[in-house]
Amino acid sequence: MAKVKIQPLGDRVLVEAVEAADEQVMDGIVIPDSAKEKPQESKVIALGTGKTDDNGKKVPFDVKVGDIVLTSRYGGTEVKYDGKEYKILNADDIQAIIG
Repeated sequence: MAKVKIQPLGDRVLVEAVEAADEQVMDGIVIPDSAKEKPQESKVIALGTGKTDDNGKKVPFDVKVGDIVLTSRYGGTEVKYDGKEYKILNADDIQAIIG
């Protein structure tokens, strides 16, 4: 995997959606991408510089690069880079780590 040249700032996290396999119903009908819900599972690609607390200390992230996470459905900013779609989220928009 090529290194992405997007560096989030502050307590932001760059994630890439984990694509699910093609979904089919019993009769073999394929559900088009436009009708599917946005994926909530994402892979952490890069971490920001970190949040600073009221005392000036850096607050560590709860996630690390490579983690698979559940994110808020509509949170973050969508970004396209080198033909791939990414999302920049606040660390608070990450709900859980999977696995």
